[in-house]
Amino acid sequence: MGPGDVMALLITVFLPTVFLIYIARRFFMFKEKQLEVNARIAAEKAAEYATSNSELEQRVRVLEQIVTDQGAQTAAQIEALRAPKRLTSSDVAA
Repeated sequence: MGPGDVMALLITVFLPTVFLIYIARRFFMFKEKQLEVNARIAAEKAAEYATSNSELEQRVRVLEQIVTDQGAQTAAQIEALRAPKRLTSSDVAA
């Protein structure tokens, strides 16, 4: 096996192997970035659902209180619920 054969072996085996390793590394880096983006999106959705859930829980508490109270308090709370909701700084930020 002469120097020409060694050079041919390097060209036919070593270079394609290095190229495939490079392509595989780039592919896995791309997939890792995709997973990071998907995780960030999922976290944002979870925070949104938590906020929505908190608002619903508050409304249920008010409704439970209305159902268990009597008289003038009930009428006042019903009227308060009918009043248009004003925007607060937290509503604008959301």
